[in-house]
Amino acid sequence: MIGELLAELIGTFVLMMFGTGVVAMVTLFGTGPTGEVVKGGYTNITLAWGLAVTMGIYIAGKISGAHLNPAVTVALAVYRDFPWRKVIPYTVAQVAGAFLAAALVYWNYLPAFQAYDPGLVKSAGVFTTFPAFPGVPFAGLLDQTIGTALLLMMILAITDERNQPPGANLGALMVGLVVVVIGMSFGGMHGYAINPARDFGPRLFTVVAGFKNNGLTDGDKVFWIPIVGPILGGILGAAAYDFGIRRFLPK
Repeated sequence: MIGELLAELIGTFVLMMFGTGVVAMVTLFGTGPTGEVVKGGYTNITLAWGLAVTMGIYIAGKISGAHLNPAVTVALAVYRDFPWRKVIPYTVAQVAGAFLAAALVYWNYLPAFQAYDPGLVKSAGVFTTFPAFPGVPFAGLLDQTIGTALLLMMILAITDERNQPPGANLGALMVGLVVVVIGMSFGGMHGYAINPARDFGPRLFTVVAGFKNNGLTDGDKVFWIPIVGPILGGILGAAAYDFGIRRFLPK
């Protein structure tokens, strides 16, 4: 269990270092003084997040299965006999890894944060997600549910030995590409967290670091959306795969 939890922590840490790092790059350095694109935009973000997931899976896959996401852990407990006694420890390790990554990214970019947002009133979104329409929280909830349902459906399809799994250890890359396409297709309404740990760990850090409008202790309390939506979506997406596809595959 210790090895598995450490793998989940470090795998999520690596994922979040690259993920929050690219958002920091685009936010803090993405445009020049006249608004021209200098160091990337949304395409950079979606590609880097997908690659970040791939790297995290390669770190932890052999030891813990590289869940790196409580929505994955819960769905596997429901549909793949993953032990329920491990669900909370895995989740804590994933949240801790995300928290530590956010802290290190902030430390690395501290001078840029001080120049861009000295009062820390507008940059919590570097680390965590927010709705595009603050007055319509259930739009973000639906978005998170759909995105995570697609994620779990594809993860189960890619890793199912009874289906057509990719060979030569390419599964991690395929899952990363799934995250890329989800970001490009469903990234607008609530930032496509599709992972409670990815959102809540860094959000906890923004509280500790003193960010205003963090969605947990200040501003609109939207922290629950990227927790409830992904858990629900993961269960629904896994059910769609198991009852819609897997039961018709050869044993």
